[in-house]
Amino acid sequence: MTKRMTADVVIVGASLSAAAAAKRLVDAGYETIALERFGLPRAKPCSGIISPRGHRFLIENFGPLPQEVLHEPTACRGVTFYFPGGVELPMQFDGGMTPHLNRTYSDYWAIKRSGATIHDNMRFIGATDQGTHVDITASNGCEEAYYRARYVIGADGPNSKVVSTLYPGYRDRITWFTVKQHLHEIIECPLDPEYFHYWFHPALGYYTWSHLRNNRQIVGVGYEANHDFRERHERALRYLEERHGVKLGPCNARETSVNNFGLSLINRYVFGRGNIIVTGQAAGFLNMIAEGMSAALHSGAIAGEAVVDAFRLNKPIQEIYRTMIQSEVRRCSDQWNIFKILFGRPHEADFMGTLAKRSLNEKLIVLRDVAKFLAPWGKYNWGRQMLWQAITRQITGGYNPRRWL
Repeated sequence: MTKRMTADVVIVGASLSAAAAAKRLVDAGYETIALERFGLPRAKPCSGIISPRGHRFLIENFGPLPQEVLHEPTACRGVTFYFPGGVELPMQFDGGMTPHLNRTYSDYWAIKRSGATIHDNMRFIGATDQGTHVDITASNGCEEAYYRARYVIGADGPNSKVVSTLYPGYRDRITWFTVKQHLHEIIECPLDPEYFHYWFHPALGYYTWSHLRNNRQIVGVGYEANHDFRERHERALRYLEERHGVKLGPCNARETSVNNFGLSLINRYVFGRGNIIVTGQAAGFLNMIAEGMSAALHSGAIAGEAVVDAFRLNKPIQEIYRTMIQSEVRRCSDQWNIFKILFGRPHEADFMGTLAKRSLNEKLIVLRDVAKFLAPWGKYNWGRQMLWQAITRQITGGYNPRRWL
């Protein structure tokens, strides 16, 4: 028999952003259903290193983190930046160590704690905005299910089905990147196990990092989709051994994710249309060093609060949401804003303060290496857009909302 269900709000996804939105809605008394296409708990590729801001949000909204939602080591002290010229900049996070989340269980824990009704193994197929409500079609693989809600929140990650439903052809208009991390047996690894290690090295890839997880060493590489990962991964392994003395055994686990890098750099966020709003990484939120969890949590909470206000004030949800979300846009895009990096403090690890303590020669090396690292990104034509958005931010105090979908 075909299922037909109603709720005040349907959230697509059971991610951290979905949990944050659901928490706000359930606390306000609104019936909320979260649709998740996989069975929960589900495997979710992620480094697991969350920012202090995200950590605070989890504790304040969901309570102390249980042991089962953490990897070993259970916490991370900070991040170390490495530059080809030989400069290394270790930086502790503001406020101390942050948790090392096991996303398979942390997301599941958070969505359960939110109080939302969870329908897992339920794939979102499409939605039709009827003006007074939204009709949603989903499927469990055997039969379709139909939902009716006043509002829908898309919190289904970068490759969002909600976004592609609202904007057909959108996926083909942006640049996609693949991020893969291999977990290796450790023979010898001098890298500090309490830090996340990141290389500003164009020959290694757009995004190259390493850190300890459950007695194995992650070596991760991010690159444009459809590029040869094997060659890039082997190059990173050789570099780590030759430059840092890292000797690793065979890879015994692999994780892959697709990312929409670029939207937060150039202020091209996607916030939805009509009674359907989009949040988290589906909307384009991604912090520096690809830490998306804190932005997902806070933008998700804002999405939930916007829906609550729309119910109570009987005003258009888009008007409310796009006004409220500007604070998170500023916080996220500021992390990529050259003026904020040079003259402000947009990150939760003090890059400029750490660099200021180094010699003039080391400062020049870092500036040169950063310029070399950014050069390959020129083909995406993001540089001028980033600069113009940075200037706009200085003049107006915010980022231009007319660039958002």
